[in-house]
Amino acid sequence: MPTLLGEFSEIVTPTADEAILAQQSSRALARFVGHGKQQKPLNFRIQQDDTPEETVSIPASAFRLLNDILTQMAQGNAVTMIPVHAELTTQQAADILNVSRPFLVEQLEKGAIAYRKIGTHRRVLFKDLMEYKVTLDRNRLQSLDELSAQAQELGMGY
Repeated sequence: MPTLLGEFSEIVTPTADEAILAQQSSRALARFVGHGKQQKPLNFRIQQDDTPEETVSIPASAFRLLNDILTQMAQGNAVTMIPVHAELTTQQAADILNVSRPFLVEQLEKGAIAYRKIGTHRRVLFKDLMEYKVTLDRNRLQSLDELSAQAQELGMGY
């Protein structure tokens, strides 16, 4: 069953020191990041302060996510994790797309984004919102490519 977004982790904005540490960590871990689907789990040895060292195994896919998080933090970006099955309110969905809520509702009503109603409230699955965003971004890039080609044909210096 989908769960509302508010039930998940907070947004983490790295401090300058954390960004530097994240960059160092990301670079160190990058050589272990495999891009294949079937990879063996990775083992970490962890020790903090006076506690005994412990070995932890994590799936390769989780390791790739960890490295992606560190890379984003190294760039100073705020990071949060949203499960693909999370349900968003129309305001949360609009905020993610950086559009107004009325515009988002218009897109929902046109059928551009799948949604469901709970009483009078609309809910959007995160995965459906991201599919819409990918399509929107692809269309924007295609339009920019076409404009660029036209500008070159017309000798506008682009």
